[in-house]
Amino acid sequence: MTRFALTVEFDGRSFMGWQRQDHGPSVQQAIEDAAFAVTGERTTVHAAGRTDAGVHATAMRAHVDIAKPITAFRLGEALNARLRPNPVAIVACEVVPDDWHARFSCLGRAYEYRIVNRRAPLTWEKGLAWQVAQPLDAAAMHDAAQLLVGRHDFTTFRSAHCQSASPVKSIDRLAVRREGDRIMVEAAARSFLHHQVRSMVGCLALVGLGRWSAADLRDALEAANRARLGLNAPPDGLFFMGARYPARPEAAA
Repeated sequence: MTRFALTVEFDGRSFMGWQRQDHGPSVQQAIEDAAFAVTGERTTVHAAGRTDAGVHATAMRAHVDIAKPITAFRLGEALNARLRPNPVAIVACEVVPDDWHARFSCLGRAYEYRIVNRRAPLTWEKGLAWQVAQPLDAAAMHDAAQLLVGRHDFTTFRSAHCQSASPVKSIDRLAVRREGDRIMVEAAARSFLHHQVRSMVGCLALVGLGRWSAADLRDALEAANRARLGLNAPPDGLFFMGARYPARPEAAA
């Protein structure tokens, strides 16, 4: 049995999320079905994180155990051939030690949320960004975001369906920058609560619109009450950007 680490890119518009679902297609199911077609083995693909319906990834990390003798290069190529026409691609595949786990070995996860701040409707970016027509003050959003950095009780920013044992999380980085009519929100932490990034972005947007002050954001955080959430941003603009792991010797080819 060989354990392979996968780096997965996907467009979430076609899926109910990463995790296998009874009521619709998932990224996990697409990869597992492709692996069965390649190897004849029913396997489980474990990911660094779970994404909601409509959320995307540029570098989701995952792993799968395969008994059939196959090189990492050939497995990656074969999976991509079987994944078509699903909007999922294995952009990297490597052999890793048996004790390496995409989820439990992960030291940090990074997301990016993309806002298009213009009045004209979205065309090719529809479903790939959140359009906010009214002007946003990105500098005010960034300044307010620093109130959320560090260790806090994020109950206000946590979905009622979140299964995490604790609402306390530590945000390592939360930065907002403007690039023309696009506003990018970067979030990094060891782990996140269900809907946490989207909820933080929604409230930061209220600050950018001038409807909330930084003090309002702080009060919502300190309330530790989901009812105090101002706005939950849609999934469209959220991208899983990468996962961080302990340094290890170069993996086998």
